[in-house]
Amino acid sequence: MGCSVSTSSRSTCSSRSRGDAVSPLCFEIGFCGAKRTKRTFSDHVITLQNLPSVPNRIFTNGKSRTSCIFTQQGRKGINQDAMIVWEDFMSEDVTFCGVFDGHGPQGHLVARKVRDALPLKLLSSMHSYQSRQNGSGGACLKGNLKKSDGSPEDRLNCLWKETFMKSYKAMDKELRSHPNLDCFCSGSTAVTIVKQGPNLFMGYIGDSRAIMGSKDSNGSMVAIQLTVDLKPDLPREAERIKKCKGRVFALQDEPEVPRVWLPFDDAPGLAMARAFGDFCLKEYGVISIPEFSHRLLTERDQFIVLASDGVWDVLSNEEVVEIVSLAPTRSSAARILVDSAAREWKLKYPTSKMDDCAVVCLFLDGKMDTESDYEEQGLSSATVQNNHSGNAIETDDGQKTELYLPRNFTVRSSEESDSYGRVAAEFEGNVDAVSTEDQNWSGLEGVTRVNSLVQLPRFSEERPNP
Repeated sequence: MGCSVSTSSRSTCSSRSRGDAVSPLCFEIGFCGAKRTKRTFSDHVITLQNLPSVPNRIFTNGKSRTSCIFTQQGRKGINQDAMIVWEDFMSEDVTFCGVFDGHGPQGHLVARKVRDALPLKLLSSMHSYQSRQNGSGGACLKGNLKKSDGSPEDRLNCLWKETFMKSYKAMDKELRSHPNLDCFCSGSTAVTIVKQGPNLFMGYIGDSRAIMGSKDSNGSMVAIQLTVDLKPDLPREAERIKKCKGRVFALQDEPEVPRVWLPFDDAPGLAMARAFGDFCLKEYGVISIPEFSHRLLTERDQFIVLASDGVWDVLSNEEVVEIVSLAPTRSSAARILVDSAAREWKLKYPTSKMDDCAVVCLFLDGKMDTESDYEEQGLSSATVQNNHSGNAIETDDGQKTELYLPRNFTVRSSEESDSYGRVAAEFEGNVDAVSTEDQNWSGLEGVTRVNSLVQLPRFSEERPNP
């Protein structure tokens, strides 16, 4: 399921200073009045096959010009977290960041697939808008965006919201039809941001989180949560799930963890209300529609941290901001944060299996350490992949040859579930039923603190009548 996009123009009117006003419509995608110059790389079509050669894109432990990223495998099996920073994403002042936390038997493959394909879908959506604009003689903000009569900032916000919505929908559709990736009971969270000058656009599903470290009026660092953990017990989420006949409740031995269950089986027990994949629950209220928000950055804003729930389960927003702000070097901040989370797992939950952790730290002033500081910390170069997780080489079509115990589907009982028929659908305002291959699922005995999935359902040809 290839995805490609050409990004052949670059805006010359963007500013790297967060203090300077940037015309919001001068955004490298053909907005009115934007001057263009040739871009060294973007004259080429970007595909999944040539992603590794894209400059200023990192997805393994290391650093870039403005960020550092780090992930560490937990004790539940293969590392199912993925992360990315892509600088010069659309123009010289646009950066894309994302963290993706997989769950289920093929969650690691789902997370990596989303990491690679979702940014391309955002690019493709913007490129399509540019093509439509050029075809209409350069008129601004045609189509659905014409309904917005607000300021240029409001119209830009409307455009990005539409872009995130379309891209997330296309991503889930691709996963549903992927020939080599079974997402029936596997899925992934996503927390993604696009930063351009002082504008910060965010789209997210699941329980991965983004926060920001900022200075208050006294110069003290404070934590600002940018996203909401989309748990099943949030009123709006629970209402939607129950309307679709899904069930929401927590197990007796973990009353603080609400989960989504099938109407006819105590499975799979998904600990989030929105996710990519998980098509066994898409007919029952779990959706992939992202929450979207826009924020205007100021000079007080210092850095942004994106992380999977392996970090947030043991560290508060304030603790994360303090750890990052006190890191000896910026390039070591992500690694030190993951190390701190690992220590907290041992202290707070000594008998539990530590979850995978993935962290992206984006520094908003655009500055990083010197290369000597970077090497002193022992981190890999941005172009050198690290064997930190012990993962084998991944392929773009989602295939892997090694065998690992999958994470996040611990079974608390050895009794088999009853058998039922096919279920899979996408909830996008209207429920469109989509059939999928019949699957037989078995569980794995084990003990963990919190799993994204509790038990895999088992289906047969016929679902019993209610």
